[in-house]
Amino acid sequence: MRKYFVISGFAASMLAASWVARAGTGEGSTSTGGGTSSSGKVPTFTLDQAILQALQRNPTLLNAEQEIKRTKGVIIQVRAQALPQINVNANFDWTDPNLVNARTVSTTAGIPVGTTPTGTGASGSLVESPQSQVGDARAFAAAAPSATPVRNTELSDISYSISVIGTQLIFNGTTFNQIRGTFFQRDSAYFSFRNILDQLLATVKTQFYQVVVNRELIKVQEQSVHLLESQLKDQQNRFEAGTVPRFNVLQAEVALYNQIPQLITAQNNYRISKITLAKTLGLDFQPGRGENPPLDVVGEMPYNPRTIALASAIEMGKQRRPFLKQARANVLNQLQQVRATAGQYLPTFTASGGGEWVSSPTNSSWHDISKGWVAGVQGSMPIWDSGSIAGQVIQQRAILSETKITYDDDVRQVELEVQTAYSNLQQNRELIVSQEKNVEQAEEALRLAKARLDAGAGVQLDVLNAQVQLLLAQSTRLQALFGYNSSLAEFDRATGAQSSYQEMFADLAPRATKTKTYYTGSGVDAEGKRKKADDDSTVRTSSGRSRTSHSK
Repeated sequence: MRKYFVISGFAASMLAASWVARAGTGEGSTSTGGGTSSSGKVPTFTLDQAILQALQRNPTLLNAEQEIKRTKGVIIQVRAQALPQINVNANFDWTDPNLVNARTVSTTAGIPVGTTPTGTGASGSLVESPQSQVGDARAFAAAAPSATPVRNTELSDISYSISVIGTQLIFNGTTFNQIRGTFFQRDSAYFSFRNILDQLLATVKTQFYQVVVNRELIKVQEQSVHLLESQLKDQQNRFEAGTVPRFNVLQAEVALYNQIPQLITAQNNYRISKITLAKTLGLDFQPGRGENPPLDVVGEMPYNPRTIALASAIEMGKQRRPFLKQARANVLNQLQQVRATAGQYLPTFTASGGGEWVSSPTNSSWHDISKGWVAGVQGSMPIWDSGSIAGQVIQQRAILSETKITYDDDVRQVELEVQTAYSNLQQNRELIVSQEKNVEQAEEALRLAKARLDAGAGVQLDVLNAQVQLLLAQSTRLQALFGYNSSLAEFDRATGAQSSYQEMFADLAPRATKTKTYYTGSGVDAEGKRKKADDDSTVRTSSGRSRTSHSK
């Protein structure tokens, strides 16, 4: 009897620990923000609250949103190449006065500047100044009368100039195609954001339902432990009364000890599923909570059968999946890159114009500056580059072919994902239907086995076997419910049916993403052009030639 109390005490401690793990601090909860914060500072979430929290805090989604903003900056940067550019240039020079005195300009009547006079009136030699300033000095000397005496002209120790020049691209073969390519890059970033959003919604739903199913599995394990405890107590009493052998007591003890590890495993799975969901929701670790769970969930495992037509679901997936639309944007962007690269063969014309203000070489006063307008047109065109541009065009065309092949494979990937999710839905729906009846039968079998044992017509092994079968049926049913809901979340992701949450980010959608450019349904190719009737029957041979198969 003492051994029974030891076993029962251990089992009771495990049940108490499981109750604490599931209950946490859920009583006395108050609503705060996206979830419900309990008195123990543990937030509680429903499914919708968990999704909204993830949309606000998940780092992967936030990074995708910043990528959209980055591509908008790329558009502004590349578009600026086709818009006017205005630059202000300024130059200021100061020369030591000692050097300025050595560069004094002398003028003598009838004597060329830079020669030594032969008369007695020669006062000294001339040290030449910079070319532009000497030219001005010579012009000044040439204009002087022949009888003018020697005069020294000192250069200013300060010189400066200011110019305001505007440039405008008139024509080239690359910029405008590059600008169009940046718009497709922006669209690709937006569709990538949408794809990450769909994946996040499916992940949150799956992890939320995982927490719920683990919580229910703990209840199943607890019920099994309670039943085995009662069986052990009953067999212990019967043994003490001398109606059953010692073997029955040992058998009940072994069954109880075998069941307790399954309860421990279920409790651990429950804790880990909560931690995983908290990470997806972007919740930080709070040291104050200690070993308490980071969150709690409110909700049950729903079962809402949905009628699905596979062909319609596949077509809807092709039309709505942002995964395919992103691949389309990549193809169109690469097409513009090919055109931009080939545009290097074309000439480039640029116009420039503006004004300049230049200081006087002999006076630094602002009133003596020289000012005027300048204008010009520049043009260039490659004549011979030894195949450099041709090599770049070949590379870009190869990349374009790769993106088209990737698009075609993405179409097949969407078809695969929709069919896989559809098959999983069918499997789990059939499992749920079968296990609903199986649980009822297992409960009835356990009731009859216990009644037979109490009446002395049955054996303890029948009760234990019936309990194992009931536990298996209940666990299978819960797993089937979880599988159905997770498969349904995956099916909605594969078909792009998360529009209720995508509308929250409608302001991020560029206008072009809503046009027919991104129609990705059946009947169009990677560029969005309508397929030819014989495209599907064309098979490419190893030699690169196409071969068409005809059915007889």
